[in-house]
Amino acid sequence: MARDEEEEREDVNNRAGHGLAAAPKPVGCSGSRPFPTARAINRVQAAGFNKKQPPHMNTRVFKMSFAGVYPHYVQKAEKKGRTKEELDTIICWLTGYDQEGLQEQIDRKNDFETFFAQAPQINPAASKITGMICGYRVEEIEDGLMQKIRYLDKLVDELAKGRPMEKILRK
Repeated sequence: MARDEEEEREDVNNRAGHGLAAAPKPVGCSGSRPFPTARAINRVQAAGFNKKQPPHMNTRVFKMSFAGVYPHYVQKAEKKGRTKEELDTIICWLTGYDQEGLQEQIDRKNDFETFFAQAPQINPAASKITGMICGYRVEEIEDGLMQKIRYLDKLVDELAKGRPMEKILRK
């Protein structure tokens, strides 16, 4: 009988967090709680944000210069043995720009918001682009502009991973 009482006491202590080594905090966390509380989650949801798209994703990326990011796309493709021409092909496929229109956008140093707003026509087959990018499923991103930016990121990743152009262009 004493053994059962001792085990029960141990269970209670473990549930209360006593007698256990503290779990390491995830990197970048501050405070005593490693994960957000229900109260914090409710505040974020009440502010109009949801798990599919955190608040920091809304405007920072929109104002980034496409011309500033483009060389990184080229570098990523070439580093993996792909060409700038292949990269331009997928960008033009997604946005409807021709080579001259794409170069004009780069020369103007337009931000992503303007780049996609002035795009002749987003390819209707873009909705076939699925998968994870930056920890989010591209098909579930609710903001249209953010989804287009992530479509582009996904296509560049597929190019860099060596996927055949026919599959990247959803033919």
